Amino acid sequence: MSAKAPTRDHLDWPFFDRQHRDYAQQLDRFAAAGALSNVNHHDVDASCRTLAAALGRAGLLDACVAEPDGDASTIDSRKACLARETLAFHDGLADFAFAMQGLGSGAIAVAGSPALRGAILPRVRSGEWLAAFALSEKDAGSDVAALACSAERDGDDCLLNGEKTWISNGGIADVYCVFARTGEAPGARGLSAFVVLPGDPGFSIGERIEVIAPHPLATLRFENCRVPAHRRLGAPGEGFKIAMRTLDIFRASVAAAALGFARRALHESINHVRTRKMFGAALGDLQLTQAAIGEMATAIDAAALLTYRAAWRRDVQGLSTTKEAAMAKMTATEMAQQVIDRAVQMFGGRGVRSGEIVESLYREIRALRIYEGATEVQKLIVAREVYKSH
Repeated sequence: MSAKAPTRDHLDWPFFDRQHRDYAQQLDRFAAAGALSNVNHHDVDASCRTLAAALGRAGLLDACVAEPDGDASTIDSRKACLARETLAFHDGLADFAFAMQGLGSGAIAVAGSPALRGAILPRVRSGEWLAAFALSEKDAGSDVAALACSAERDGDDCLLNGEKTWISNGGIADVYCVFARTGEAPGARGLSAFVVLPGDPGFSIGERIEVIAPHPLATLRFENCRVPAHRRLGAPGEGFKIAMRTLDIFRASVAAAALGFARRALHESINHVRTRKMFGAALGDLQLTQAAIGEMATAIDAAALLTYRAAWRRDVQGLSTTKEAAMAKMTATEMAQQVIDRAVQMFGGRGVRSGEIVESLYREIRALRIYEGATEVQKLIVAREVYKSH
């Protein structure tokens, strides 16, 4: 569903440097070259692999996957946000492919040994390998402390038992960052993180999961899955800290993806109302339509300011963005849902016809209000951080 480049007015904001404007042009050239024009949404597995490889060849994954000799702090949040905003504007699966290379390898960048970083990060960064972040379970989504998947030491190995579900890139990933209970302490303090490879004994795909906006998702099964102990990330019991650090790096980029979907909805709406005739005039000449367009544009800019404030705070000030990223994620995803719903309404019957761009956007945006922390969880995070500062 690729289109011409999205508006770039916000690149004049003081949050951005010349390098970000150059990167935005690189993204636009990538899209204009046709890599996003014919994405096959009926074969998401092959398409995700093709997209990741194309993004890697273009050097665009450098914005979300750390270098082997760097660490997660080297990831420029503003570039990652610009990439997700641009890719989401053009195609939701392209945004997904980009985002999962970052999130899926983020824990390795945060806490991996030099050997793990050197063996894995270059392959993910180039798009050769697909990465996955395996945290959620059937009874432990937002409540990470309730994880039940376990890992026990067995000589030089660890044995993993349990299941993970709703895992993006599940079934097609070349490397999985898996979080399991190792029992050093109760609750969140008793979790550890491990790198699991598809060929590890005892690892299998329980089921593939179909959702309203096609993406590769699966349930992972571990039955005495034998993982070498040297593939643990960080120290025993540090899994929760590693997971939260990883999510904090990329949470603002979820808001940016929502911006991209919303900007595309606004773009399609403006083109539609300029030509759609109603009551002897263009739909766009009606005051109710103009009011809706004004509200949509204003809501997008408001969410963009929150999003890039969070990214700038992390990149430039080097400060925690737990509260700011949660505000951005909550605001941008809820805003995008409303903007896209309004676009569907403007299109009338066409808006709910399968294959229409606004119809696909309607399906794409819904998951963003849930994954990487549902809106309700973001509200709790914001409240907790506000309490701390007063």
